Amino acid sequence: MKEAVGSREVEIKLAVASVGEGRRLLRAHGFRRVHRRMFQDDTVLDDARRSLKRTGCLLRLRRSGARAWLTYKGPAEPGRHKEREEIEILLTARGLTAAAQILARLGFHPVFRYQKFRTEYRRDGEAGLVALDETPIGVFLELEGSPAWIDRTAQRLGFSPSDYITATYADLYLEHCKRIGGKPDEMVFEGRS
Repeated sequence: MKEAVGSREVEIKLAVASVGEGRRLLRAHGFRRVHRRMFQDDTVLDDARRSLKRTGCLLRLRRSGARAWLTYKGPAEPGRHKEREEIEILLTARGLTAAAQILARLGFHPVFRYQKFRTEYRRDGEAGLVALDETPIGVFLELEGSPAWIDRTAQRLGFSPSDYITATYADLYLEHCKRIGGKPDEMVFEGRS
C-alpha cells in the first residue's frame, strides 16, 4: 500500500460524439496512450445528512482491475476549471473492503455508484493528462493539468471555454435523467454488477 498523496486537482470535461472521435482527435494532436482502457467502478459515500455533498466535498472508493483507491476531494473553487484539494490513497483489494467497513462504522454509506471505461493519454514533454472516459451517458475527454495547459489543449483539440464541463459525473447523470425523463439510480453499464 502506498502513502496518501494530497494535491490540487485542476480539470475539465469535454463531451465528444463517440470513442472513435475522441481517439482520432487525440492521435491527430500528438497524444499517445499511456494507460490502456480499464474498467472503473466508483462508489460515492456520504452520511445520512449528505453533509459532504452539501459542502461540495466528495468521498469515493474506486476499483479498477486489481487496484483500488480511497479519495477525498474538497470543495471546488469558483472558476472555469474545477480546482480543488484531492487526497488519495492506493489500497489493496483487502484494504478496499476494510476501508468500506471503517467508513460505514463512521456513518459513511454508498449514495451513488458510477462506472466508466477510461483510457489515458499524454503528449511527450507535457505534464497534463487526458482521459478518454466512456460512460453510460456519453463519452468525455477529461483534461487534468495546469489551467494554462488545459486551455491550450482544449483549444488545440477544437474546443472553447464555453464547452468546458466542471460538473461531476453524478451531476451529469442527474441532468441526463431529467432530460430523458428517467428515474435516477446508478450510472452503470447494463449487464455489469
